Amino acid sequence: MGMTFLFAFIVGGIFCVIGQLLMDVGKLTPAHTLSTLVVVGAVLDGMGLYEPLIHFAGAGATVPITSFGNSLTHGAMAEAEKHGLVGVLTGMFEVTSSGISAAIVFGFIGALIFKPKGNID
Repeated sequence: MGMTFLFAFIVGGIFCVIGQLLMDVGKLTPAHTLSTLVVVGAVLDGMGLYEPLIHFAGAGATVPITSFGNSLTHGAMAEAEKHGLVGVLTGMFEVTSSGISAAIVFGFIGALIFKPKGNID
């Protein structure tokens, strides 16, 4: 059990280090960094490398933003096998819709409950 936590910590940390290096050394904006990491996750899944990484690292591979790219590609490929070209589009939305919907709902609830801070001018 302890090794699972260690592998998750190491793999998740490697993703974080890569993201930080992209911003510090590569001078990418946070938006560009996030987009790059999503594409990296999609490419790794397309090459069949992300699922073994998930089995090896668990949450260290499923929590970072690269997992979103993995989900998009995984869903698109699964639905493309069933429905052809149309499945590519529907598969991406089908797999990720629950997470995106939850983010919207919880963001809305948070906006209703909490007061925003004043502008810092």
